[in-house]
Order: sequence, then structure tokens, then C-alpha cells
Amino acid sequence: MKKLVLTGAAGRLGSYLREPLTKLCDELVTTDLAEEIGTLYPGETYVKANLANLDEILKVIEGADMVIHFGAIGDEAAWDDILQSNIIGAYNVWEAAYRCGVKRVVYASSVHAVGMHKKTDTIGLDAPHRPDTYYGLSKCFSEDLASLYWDKRGIESVCMRIFSCAQANNARSIGTWLSYDDLIHLVERSIDSPVVGFSIVYGISNNDRAVVDNTKAGHLGYRPKDNAEVFRAQIDAAMDPP
Repeated sequence: MKKLVLTGAAGRLGSYLREPLTKLCDELVTTDLAEEIGTLYPGETYVKANLANLDEILKVIEGADMVIHFGAIGDEAAWDDILQSNIIGAYNVWEAAYRCGVKRVVYASSVHAVGMHKKTDTIGLDAPHRPDTYYGLSKCFSEDLASLYWDKRGIESVCMRIFSCAQANNARSIGTWLSYDDLIHLVERSIDSPVVGFSIVYGISNNDRAVVDNTKAGHLGYRPKDNAEVFRAQIDAAMDPP
């Protein structure tokens, strides 16, 4: 591809994607609210832009083949903050993608969109939205926005419901861990799959104790390799029984 755009490039997860994405395109344009993000990789250009400003996002996305949208407040916050960054920001990304003729948006959704389902239920991709926070609610909105823009305007989207993409260090993470390598693999498959339409996939590693089912996302070719079970003995030894 000629041009990819990565929002949220200054964030923890976005920063891991910058170098891998430069290998998939001639030009990677990264963006965030930070003044700068350090040394740029070959083929990377950084542009400071506010997701809540449609004109700024239009300028960044113009000429892009795809947008990898990781920009947002990454945890629970006050409603007004979530509204500007996560909801209005999402609308601006999809609307800019439509106006600029972008083929696909790869979106960092979250397990928090279905966070109020029981831990003992193994849910599939057809589980109804059940957000647990304003943050989770914003992810529900963005997934429905992606569905609307596919049905009405032909913009493909992959909504990756990311779980615990951090060091596995507690009992819960044994089932919810997403390794950084598997995150990169998931984003790459979301980009290079020939046809995705509107797709949802759980961003989770190949954990023995995973509580979600990705069967209906097989067309993406996401095959995670890491398993949090390797951390179980160390975590069990350091914690009281649940």
C-alpha cells in the first residue's frame, strides 16, 4: 500500500505498531496530540492532530489506503472527555475515511464493550453489547458506527476487542492476556485480509483459559501463538487463592 495512517501513535499500544506498519506501506503517517514522538522510522511522518477536529483529521487521512485507529482516551474518564476523544473522534475518523475514499478502518475496540457479561460465560462474536463503563460505551458506539459506515457507505472495518495487552501479572490475566507479538499479528491480518466487510474479532492470545470464542473471525487469518499459561505458576505463587 502507498499510505497508512496510525492514530494514537504516542500511546503505549500505538508505539508498538509504528515500526511494523512501516513495513506494510510506502508512507506511514502517525498522529497524536503530542508535540513529537521521538525518532521516526524510515518512511514515517508524524503530524500533530486533534481527533475532535474534523478538518485536522481530513488533512491527515487524505490519500490514505487504510486507517489504523488507536487514538482515544484508553481507560475510564469523565463523560465530557470520553465524548470528545472517543465518540466525536471516532465519528471524525470514519467520516474523514469516507470523504477521502479510504478502503478500511482497523479499530482498537475493547473487551469493555461486552465487559458486563459474566466471567464464567464463554461468549462469541455475536454476544450483545454490554458495556461496563463510559469507556466501554464509547467502544459500543464506535463498533455500531463502523457497521453503519459499511452498510451505508462501503467502508470496511475490523473492530478488534482488545483484552489485557500488558504484562500478565494477576489471576485474571491468565485468561485475558494479549501479547505484543499477537497484537502486531492481529493488526497485520486486519490490514492484509482481502475482504473483511464489517468484522469483529477478540484481541486475545492463545490462552488455555480464554473466555471468548473467535470462531466466526476465522476469515481474518488471526492465529495467536502466545499463551499466558506460561506465567501461571509464578502468578499463583505470588497471590492468595481467589
